[in-house]
Amino acid sequence: MITFLRGHLAESFPNRAVVDVGGVGYGVHIPISTYDALPGVGQAVRLLTHLQVREDAHDLYGFASEEERDLFRLLINQVSGIGPKLALAVLSGMPVATFKACVARNDLAALSRIKGVGKKTAERIVVELRDKVGVAAAWEAATAGQTPPLQSHANDAVLALVSLGYRQPDAHKAVEQFLKDTSGEPGTDVILRGALRSLTS
Repeated sequence: MITFLRGHLAESFPNRAVVDVGGVGYGVHIPISTYDALPGVGQAVRLLTHLQVREDAHDLYGFASEEERDLFRLLINQVSGIGPKLALAVLSGMPVATFKACVARNDLAALSRIKGVGKKTAERIVVELRDKVGVAAAWEAATAGQTPPLQSHANDAVLALVSLGYRQPDAHKAVEQFLKDTSGEPGTDVILRGALRSLTS
């Protein structure tokens, strides 16, 4: 699996970028939010990636942040009827924080305004994210500013694990166990790595 690319930006378009990594050009599908964060052509760039393997193609998707990639994976893995193309449209349609707030508030009107989503898909996004992984409550608390930083990092780590394909109960248990064995207030990345070690051991 290709998890990130580091090289120089060879080409950039609103929906696609080419990264030159040691003389090899990698074509990457990107959302508008990532396009806006890209440097100028010829400059150094690092993109987090998700590789989608199909019978007739290997498609690489690139993101400027962990939050974007996690939401992309959450959508394609947990919401029926949403593939990579529509997941990119969601990321292009609104910032990750705004999307989370819309799901938490059940704001179907705002979600429906994303190109390609529509009312039925918006309803499915809210219902299936709520039912399958219980994200709405965590997002609602975070949106209202009610979640302590450590709990917010733990919630984000659980969601990242779910986006990678782990079951929500298993992800939650691994995160809780890591926090029990760790002092201080680790960030999301540290919690995620610790929980992954537990899940893969």
